[in-house]
Amino acid sequence: MNKDQSISPESAESNKAKPNVVVFFTDQQRWDTTGIHGNPLNLTPNFDRFARNGTHLERMFTCQPVCAPARSSLQTGQYATTTGVWRNHLQLDTEAVTLAKCFNSAGYTTGYIGKWHLGGVDPGLYDWDQAPVTRELRGGYDYWLGADLPEFVSDEYHTVLFDNDNKKVHLPGYRVDAYTDAAIKYIDRAKDKPFFLFLSFLEPHHQNHRDDFPAPHGYDTPYVSKWLPPDLLALNGNAHGQIDGYWGMVRKLDEAFGRLQDALFSMDILEQTIILFTSDHGCHFKTRNDEYKRSCHDSSIRVPAAFSGPGFNGGGCIQQMISLVDIPPTLLDAAGLNVPETMQGRSIIPLLHGSRSKAAESWPDSVYVQISEDKVSRAVRTRRWKYAVTAMGADGLAVPTASEYTEEFLYDLQADPYELENLITSRAHAVIREQLRDRLLERMKDAGEPPAVIIPAVIDKAMLGQRLVREEDFL
Repeated sequence: MNKDQSISPESAESNKAKPNVVVFFTDQQRWDTTGIHGNPLNLTPNFDRFARNGTHLERMFTCQPVCAPARSSLQTGQYATTTGVWRNHLQLDTEAVTLAKCFNSAGYTTGYIGKWHLGGVDPGLYDWDQAPVTRELRGGYDYWLGADLPEFVSDEYHTVLFDNDNKKVHLPGYRVDAYTDAAIKYIDRAKDKPFFLFLSFLEPHHQNHRDDFPAPHGYDTPYVSKWLPPDLLALNGNAHGQIDGYWGMVRKLDEAFGRLQDALFSMDILEQTIILFTSDHGCHFKTRNDEYKRSCHDSSIRVPAAFSGPGFNGGGCIQQMISLVDIPPTLLDAAGLNVPETMQGRSIIPLLHGSRSKAAESWPDSVYVQISEDKVSRAVRTRRWKYAVTAMGADGLAVPTASEYTEEFLYDLQADPYELENLITSRAHAVIREQLRDRLLERMKDAGEPPAVIIPAVIDKAMLGQRLVREEDFL
């Protein structure tokens, strides 16, 4: 992987050989919505086939389970505390080095369609006369058909976006179909030169103004009283009344994903187009707090992800721990472009096709997660363990970091994959907590955060007879 602080223009000759790039980005989609991750409802046949034939990121995690911070990370390859968008309704710095700027400098046409949430637009009291995102706050994209907060300016059959000139555009059809139609039209116009398209859906996010998951007409009916993930089945929340609509949204998104691939095939450009499918964060249906995300649990942070196209077809199943901050350098690296030094993630290209490269051998065995708004928290997630801390009393809407945290969660994900038994006060796991505490502090430092201390949890005296276990006992 090449890294370069500057973004240098590429020659027209080299542009001819460059692959197109399409990002198919969903909002609030759990990893276990997909068949390849064990969902039995056959919601995602297109994604499942795509992942098996391309490169599947088996262990993909967001670095921030909140909409705007996660999106800032995906546009820049930086953690949210670095981008400055560490909570919702903050503007992405106009000087930020973004994917669009990198692709623009390499001779690509760049387009953005759908939800942005990086323009700092205040939703107010669900005001449907939302201000459009001004040109300088669009991250450098040439073509624009977007809205900062589509959940506050549109509904499932009332699709509204703003064009390059900030004129309101009403699109026909269910919102997922409307966005997809617009994307196919853009590709058809742009296909004669390399293009980078970021297609950002609202679904399967809830519709805020009525706290509902509005699937297309009839799409929720087949899933009433059907399968629930074990965490939603075991914990109090609102999944029992809303999961049918959520599943219906996921099914429609998968159909749209298939349509997009069909369109690329019909234009004879599918084989020269890199496609990424992923999401910003998951959804826990009010089982972990009083809303849908903003927690360290896999229901909030684990998402589906896969690539196809040049370099990725037949890439296999990547078993390493991958973070959302790794996606921007991967996209640039895959397109043969320089990766700016500003990016804190790393390209997954060395991991493809069962690689045993030095980069693969030295890949981090954990992902780091920052959590804001509901709280100021930090977490580290390995294959086996989940360890999280919280700054008690800190206002996650007012500050991005803290100087002191307290241990809050420890889960053994092998024995308890849906995180139903918190071991944070277990004496038997005291050594593991100490090891993970050191690892988390190191990850916080690597992310550029100010120094902090972590206060250990109080051991449960009823568990004093337990045998101490160590992380290396389970490697």
